[in-house]
Amino acid sequence: MTAPPRSSSLGRQLVLPAVGLLLAGVLATVAFASWLAARRAADAALERQTQIVDTLADARVPLTLPVLETLARLTGSAFVVWNPRDGGLGPATLPEADRAALAAAGIGAAVERGDVLLGGRRWRVATVRSGGVRPETVVVLTPRRTLLALVLESSWPQLAVAAATLALLVPAMLAATGRLARRIGGVEQRVAAIAEGDFHPRPPGGTDDEIGRLGDGVERMCRQLGVLRARLVAGERERLLGQLAAGFAHELRNALTGARLAIDLHRSRCPGSPDDGSLDVARRQLAVIEEEVRGLLALSRRTESAPAPVPLAELLAEVADLVSPRSQHAGTALVVEPAGATVIVVRRDALRAALVNLACNALEAAGPGGHVRLAAVCGPDGVRLRVEDDGPGPPEHLAATIHEPFVTGKPEGIGLGLAIVKAVAEEHGGRLEWHHADGRTRFEILLPAAVAALPPAPSAAVPLP
Repeated sequence: MTAPPRSSSLGRQLVLPAVGLLLAGVLATVAFASWLAARRAADAALERQTQIVDTLADARVPLTLPVLETLARLTGSAFVVWNPRDGGLGPATLPEADRAALAAAGIGAAVERGDVLLGGRRWRVATVRSGGVRPETVVVLTPRRTLLALVLESSWPQLAVAAATLALLVPAMLAATGRLARRIGGVEQRVAAIAEGDFHPRPPGGTDDEIGRLGDGVERMCRQLGVLRARLVAGERERLLGQLAAGFAHELRNALTGARLAIDLHRSRCPGSPDDGSLDVARRQLAVIEEEVRGLLALSRRTESAPAPVPLAELLAEVADLVSPRSQHAGTALVVEPAGATVIVVRRDALRAALVNLACNALEAAGPGGHVRLAAVCGPDGVRLRVEDDGPGPPEHLAATIHEPFVTGKPEGIGLGLAIVKAVAEEHGGRLEWHHADGRTRFEILLPAAVAALPPAPSAAVPLP
C-alpha cells in the first residue's frame, strides 16, 4: 500500500492565504490613508488660495511688483495684475515666457475655466479685487499639483511602514507555518508508516499542544494496533497449531495403541524370564510418548479433562517414573525433590504431559554425566513446578521467542514442545518462565495460588540450592 500523491502542501495552503490577507489589508490601509491625505492636501491648497484671495481683497497697500514678489515667496503662488476692460497685464511674478503664454491663452478664458497650463505646469486660477486706494484686479495662480504627486507625497510614510511590516511579518509567518507544516507532515508520515505495518514505538513529541497531543494519540493507537496484530497472529498460529497437533495426536495415538497391543500379545504368547525387564522398558517408553501425545491433545482441545485434585508428590513421581528409562539410557542423573502434602486442582494428564516434555528437554540438554532435578515449590505467589538442568541452555538469539510455535534450537526439532507447555500453563491461569544463570537452566510452570486445594505442609516448600 502506497501513500496517495499530494495535490498541494499544507504550507502553501497556510502561507498563501495568510500572506494574501496580510498584503490586502496593508494595501487597503495604505490606499485609504493616501486618498485621505491627498484629499486633505487638495483641500488645504484650495483653502490657502481662498485665504490669499481674502487677504488681497482686504489689502490697502498698492500692489507693486516688489509687494507681489514678497507675497509669491510667502505663499508659493504667482500673481498678475490684470485689467479686465482691455485685457492688459500689469506687474507679474511669472517668468516672461509664462506671462506671454498666459496672455496668449487669454486670462478671461482661464478665469472662467479656473485653471491654465503654463510651462508644462497646471495652475489654479482665481481673481480678486484689491481694496487699496486704487483698486486693481489681481489674478492669483496657485500650482495645481497632480493627484499622483499628492498621493505619492502623502503615502510614502505609510508605504515605508507597510514595507517594514511585511518584511518582518512575512518571514515570521513563513517560519511559523513551515514549522507547523513540518510537524503535521511528521504525523502524516507516521500514520503512513503505521498503514504500511510499522508498529515500532517511537518517543513522544515532547510538546503539549494540539499537534503534540495528536502525535501522542497516534503513538497510542500504534501500540494498540501492534498488540491487536500480535494477538491476531498468535490466535491464527494457535489455531493452525491446534489443527496440526490434533492430526499428529490422532495418528500417533493409533500407532501407540497398536504397539502396546502388540507388546501385550507377545508377552501373553511368549512369557520370558522374570528378570527380563525389556518389555517393561518398552511399555514405559510408549507411556512417555503417550504423555507427549496427551500434550498435543491438550494443545488442540483445551477441555480434554476436568480439573481434579492431584497431590504434587504423586504428580512428580509419575513424571520421574515415565522419564527414568530415558535418564538411565542417557547416563544423566535425575533427582526429585520432596513435594510435601500439597494438593493442587489441575488437569492431570495435560500438566503431567507438560512436565514430561520439560524433563525430556532437560535430559537432552544435560547429556551424559549431567544432572536434572524436579521440584515443586509453594509460595505466596502460587506453586512453581520446576525442572532444572546443568546444560548449556537455549541459544541466546532464541531467548525471547523460544516458547513460540515452530521456534527451536535443535536441528531435528519442530518447535512444539515449549509451545505445548506454555499453552498448558496458560490454560491453568499460570505462565511459563525460564532463565539461565550460573551454568544452570531452569524452566518453571507458575500456577496461581487458587489451584492449591490444601494449604502446604511445613515441609512442602523445599528450596533448591
